Amino acid sequence: MINSGMTILYVSDQKAARVFYQSVLQTKPTLDVPGMTEFRIGNGLVLGLMPISGIKQLLGDEVIQEHEPTTPRAELYFIVDDAKRYLDRAIQSGAKPLVDVAVQDWGDRAGYCLDPDKHVLVFAESSK
Repeated sequence: MINSGMTILYVSDQKAARVFYQSVLQTKPTLDVPGMTEFRIGNGLVLGLMPISGIKQLLGDEVIQEHEPTTPRAELYFIVDDAKRYLDRAIQSGAKPLVDVAVQDWGDRAGYCLDPDKHVLVFAESSK
């Protein structure tokens, strides 16, 4: 049985990523030490921010290869109460807008942007 988990994003600048996510999520990190910043969000979700240099040191250069810097590497899909408010706040905090909030094929109202490390962020109001 899995008791809990977290999503960890590899970031180019831990401090800049912390400032960005603190602004977007409107919460302070629960852990902020060299090598890892964590935010507890909603119903048990933990978002971790780890510098790319740290994961390279842990796993090695053979595992962590350089990537095309314009290619998104992950998507975080957040179910929120006001998708437009969150999307706007992310953009004001430095995210690049991709898709404005609209009803998607699966029924959710969702908007998309890229964080400074090119991770796709989605803020959605669930249709369920």
